[in-house]
This record gives sequence, C-alpha cells and structure tokens, in this order.
Amino acid sequence: MVRGQYKKDRDKVKFPKKNKPQKFENYAWVLDYLPYGYPEKPDEPIVQGLGEYQFLLMEMSPKPDVDIELGERVYIGKGKRDKIDHVRKMIKYEQLTPTAKSELLYVIMEAVKMQEDRFVKFLNECPPITTRLHSLELLPEIKKKYMWKIIEEREAKKFESFKDFEERIGKNPIRIIAKRIEKELSDDKKDKYYLFVKWKKGLILDEDTMAFYLKE
Repeated sequence: MVRGQYKKDRDKVKFPKKNKPQKFENYAWVLDYLPYGYPEKPDEPIVQGLGEYQFLLMEMSPKPDVDIELGERVYIGKGKRDKIDHVRKMIKYEQLTPTAKSELLYVIMEAVKMQEDRFVKFLNECPPITTRLHSLELLPEIKKKYMWKIIEEREAKKFESFKDFEERIGKNPIRIIAKRIEKELSDDKKDKYYLFVKWKKGLILDEDTMAFYLKE
C-alpha cells in the first residue's frame, strides 16, 4: 500500500453482517479471588477471570480447598479441571472488583505473550477499515506516523516476532495490543470497532480472513 492509494478512494464501505460462532475458551486468567464471596452473597467463593482467546470476562466457581493466586492461568476446558469447578456466567467490565480492574492490563499482557504467533500475524496482515481509517490506528501510541512506518516495514519484510517488531518500530507491541484489548473491554459505549474482543456488538475483525464484519 502507498499513501496516495490509501487516501484516494473515499466511497463509503459496507460491511457484511454475520454472527460468527465464538471459539470455546480452554484457559482463563485469574483477576480476583474472593474466598468468602461477594458481601451480598457470603460463603460462596468466587473467581473473576479473563478468557485467554476471546477475552471474555467471567465469574467462576473454584473447587473446594484449592489455592488460587491473582494472575494465575487456570484450565476451564473440557475434561478434568484442577482448580475451577465451573464457569458461572459472563460478566461486564463494570461488574469487576477494584482488584480485578487493577490486574486486568497485566493479565492481558501475559495472555498476549502466550499468543505471539496470533498477534504477530495481526501486525503483519491487519487491513484498512475504511479509506480513511486503518486498523493500526486503533492501537494506542500508533496514530498515522507509526501506522505508515509499520506498513512500510512489513511490506519490506514481515515481522517475525514481538522482539523484531520492537526493534524495527521502537514500540512495545505487547503493551500496545494489551492496552487496546483493555479499551475494548472497558469502553462499552464509545467504541464501535473490535479487533480482539469478539463477543461485543459492532465492527469485528475476523482474524482468519483479516476482514471486518458487522455484528448486531
């Protein structure tokens, strides 16, 4: 892509509508552990967590007599679970405890680190959203200046790793991506584009095809 081509066509883009099935979460990261439950529901232990792939915010019931730590990665998939008995329900950002909110960014960063191939692919292949807005511009700290630098660098040679991206662009991709995910989780009314949080309504990036679709 060259800069003139990016700005030339100003026709309104129409996005296909679809409800793509959500992928099953196998792991969650612990945001908060309340061994005595919520004040209004004492004696019911609760774990607030974040799904590793779709970044679902969830409430889970732990198994009896287990030790659970903040920031711990726990298995919630099919089969034997060591620490989590079951997922109780999905929750919204506003329902997170103050502790969970303070842990959120750091937990997201750990989840991003474990999915390096996924996010390096995003950095190499993410598309324009419209003729005036590119996916990269939605990432914190990027804006137009770094957007063009990333596009020019990846056209010359694909990024091979987070380290490669940071050395060539001068930005920490793990923190940038994590901050975008945190924004998509917390900014429920202002944001209409979702690069990584697939369970909300709006314009969603299909990471398999690298094309946006409208979820109503």
